[in-house]
Amino acid sequence: MKQIYFIINPKAGNGSCLKIWKKVESKLMSDQISFLAFFSEYPGHAKLIAKQIACSDQQEKLMIAVGGDGTIHEVLNGVANDKNITLGFIPGGSGNDFSRGFQIPADPEEALTVILRLRKRPGKQIDIGKVCLNNMEEHYFINNMGAGLDAIISYQVNQSRIKALLNKISLGRLVYVYFLLKNVFTYKTGRFDLSIDGKTHIFEQTWFITVSNQPYYGGGMKIAPDANPDDGLFDITIVHQLSRVKLLFVFMSVFWGRHTHFKEVKTFKGKNITIYSTETQYVHADGEHIGYTPLSIHLHAKSLEVLSRSRGKEEVDLKERDSNEFC
Repeated sequence: MKQIYFIINPKAGNGSCLKIWKKVESKLMSDQISFLAFFSEYPGHAKLIAKQIACSDQQEKLMIAVGGDGTIHEVLNGVANDKNITLGFIPGGSGNDFSRGFQIPADPEEALTVILRLRKRPGKQIDIGKVCLNNMEEHYFINNMGAGLDAIISYQVNQSRIKALLNKISLGRLVYVYFLLKNVFTYKTGRFDLSIDGKTHIFEQTWFITVSNQPYYGGGMKIAPDANPDDGLFDITIVHQLSRVKLLFVFMSVFWGRHTHFKEVKTFKGKNITIYSTETQYVHADGEHIGYTPLSIHLHAKSLEVLSRSRGKEEVDLKERDSNEFC
């Protein structure tokens, strides 16, 4: 059985993650499960811890992030493309889009129960994305990345004290709504040049471009309803040439994945993407600010093993094939 490592962000969820970890730890000890636990102390520390654990030896390991999407983003960037690591997640933040996309329960004790069950069988091999910025920095993402309005909102959310206040009353997800309303009447749209697998598209008056590996972002918004993390393709969403008032209607529909029916919302699929904007735009990866345009994105197919209850594309195709054999 793989050695289990927990990397905990005690500040996630406005400090509530530490309470979550105490419950998880108590269950682990009562079930007499061997584990090692490490606590991150500053931004980027979880990445460093994950990298050090991964490089300690060549043994296969189960690494479980306890925190928000920012925590698992850091851990991913510490172990990306390491074939000896299986990644798990116990949600302890305000957004927790990874747990939605990979069907990990929101309740931490239930999540632990699922993880301990899933670890007894092979994990799910998923795609991840690599963002290469103009300054030569590289960042990996597991959920999605974006440029434009959504990246500004992500930046402001993570800098805001309002997020901590809403987390205290269990309304942390509303912080994204607050900053959308704050920015929708001041943000200046611009031109984006988007290249997808060698084919160039030009979008005027663009609000944002999002590249997704799974459906959810922003605390439950279904930005890419058809995204599948093991199909070898990114789902790309562009919102452009619509009024500020209509943007609010589009935004409301995102929670149900209905925004794709608006003519101003364009969708594509692809593996290798470049984004250039006439005005420098903020960029996020998994909701974390990483820099500015221009940039390129590259898909690394099935390069990470995760614990997930979601059915992969291959599983669905196999089930459909088997059912068709009886027709």
